[in-house]
Amino acid sequence: MVGVDVIVVGAGLAGLVATVELADAGKRVLLLDQEPESSLGGQAWWSFGGLFLVDSPEQRRMGIKDSRELAWQDWLGTAGFDREEDEDIWGRKWAEAYVDFAAGEKRAWLRRMGIRFFPVVGWAERGGSLAEGHGNSVPRFHIVWGTGPGIVAPFERRLREHIKNGQVDYRPRHRVKQLIKNNGAVVGVSGSVLVPSSAARGEASSDEEIGPFEFRGEAVLVSSGGIGGNHDLVRENWPKRLGKPPKRMVSGVPAHVDGRMLAITEKAGGRIVNRDRMWHYTEGIKNWNPIWNNHGIRILPGPSSIWLDARGRRFPAPNFPGFDTLSTLKAIQETGYDYSWFILTQKIIEKEFALSGSEQNPDLTDKSIKKVLGRVLPGAPGPVKAFMDRGEDFIVADTLAELVAGMNRLTGDNLLSLESIERQIRARDREMENKFTKDLQITALRGARHYLGDKWIRVAAPHQMLDPKNGPLIAVRLHILSRKTLGGLQTDLSGKVLDAEGKAIPGLYAAGEVSGFGGGGVHGYRSLEGTFLGGCLFTGRVAGRAIAEELG
Repeated sequence: MVGVDVIVVGAGLAGLVATVELADAGKRVLLLDQEPESSLGGQAWWSFGGLFLVDSPEQRRMGIKDSRELAWQDWLGTAGFDREEDEDIWGRKWAEAYVDFAAGEKRAWLRRMGIRFFPVVGWAERGGSLAEGHGNSVPRFHIVWGTGPGIVAPFERRLREHIKNGQVDYRPRHRVKQLIKNNGAVVGVSGSVLVPSSAARGEASSDEEIGPFEFRGEAVLVSSGGIGGNHDLVRENWPKRLGKPPKRMVSGVPAHVDGRMLAITEKAGGRIVNRDRMWHYTEGIKNWNPIWNNHGIRILPGPSSIWLDARGRRFPAPNFPGFDTLSTLKAIQETGYDYSWFILTQKIIEKEFALSGSEQNPDLTDKSIKKVLGRVLPGAPGPVKAFMDRGEDFIVADTLAELVAGMNRLTGDNLLSLESIERQIRARDREMENKFTKDLQITALRGARHYLGDKWIRVAAPHQMLDPKNGPLIAVRLHILSRKTLGGLQTDLSGKVLDAEGKAIPGLYAAGEVSGFGGGGVHGYRSLEGTFLGGCLFTGRVAGRAIAEELG
């Protein structure tokens, strides 16, 4: 392409959104990505497709009363912004703008592109704290009909149209190594062309270089993702408040999510803030059918499983399944072990276990109503049953003695006492005799069933775990699963990258995870979930439109 207006580095969701917004505005865009074309759409394609929406028709149909004010209350209580004069100053501004977007035109904008939502709204990150503390006060997790591929599809379709009409030049296998500056402004990029690759989406591709490249433009947008696939970098930035970094993690993202462009942009003068904030899941299991190295899958649990540490001790409130990810991560790391356990029953796994990822939810991904209806039939969902049968982290047994013996065999640590675990489960089972209880987890799961969405498809009826009619018993070893980078390049409300003095670097913009999903950390310390894809959508849209306006 001759006469490029804007260069976009990274063809994930944020890069796609920004590219099509720019092309729609008549700008000529060069879209570069180091991976093959098979990886177009980045991590969004793999996602479960959950989006944070506020006061939506889907919520209202489920009897949920939500508001912009309640959402903002929850965001502030969750984020815990405490660097507001410096590192959090722009993140908080982006957060307020994003909540306005989620409560405003976000849903209508997506629907105009053909995106639809599963009618039952999910309740993620339930909190378990006070009203002004962490968590969603109401269900807000809207699952896209078609999951991650359903989100990527309309933007890919628009991209292909602009490639045909000459507005966009898309070049995969182009690895950027440097941002080119002239008189303080970013005016282009240089790097290496990588050898063509037939690697499928998510698979490792070759790093072999076949030649250099250099391109110039009036602006450069960096949308290259975070550091979740680079465990050394994760450990290097691991905050002391969460204990020692895990020696072993499973990876929720492919290896190419390596943070390369963060360091490259920092070298060009961009400021990285909130490096110590990250979002890793505590319910990871090893994929029995891996696509990338060390491939982990996250369990999306309902609230009923008993959660034990590596020594078999039950975690206290609010460390229940699905309530407070960061608090539970801290509690796990404080044990000195980097794994924990769920113990549950067949009745619980049938209703409460879902697996994150488009490929783990073929009914929703394929938009099959018939397959979705199959979720209410007896038995665990197909992908969950596959893990029960083939996953190395699952143990199924008819008796607790057999279960605990299998758990000890699996780890080889022999840390678990049958007597101790049986005592804790029997104590929990006694609390089921009445409709009232002092056990906060049981109170929470009973309360959850007042929400029809949870009662229908998400929360099992309360029952005694050691009653054989509810079995067999199931144990799941849970690993730390690397995923999202909450800090990143500090940007103003137009997506301009700021330097150490807080001044915008001419010609340089950022969007998506590389910018902490906005401002260098829109989430603060914690996420309300459904806000990562949404953050890519919002920052890509804002930055694309701002660049187009800036260029005139």
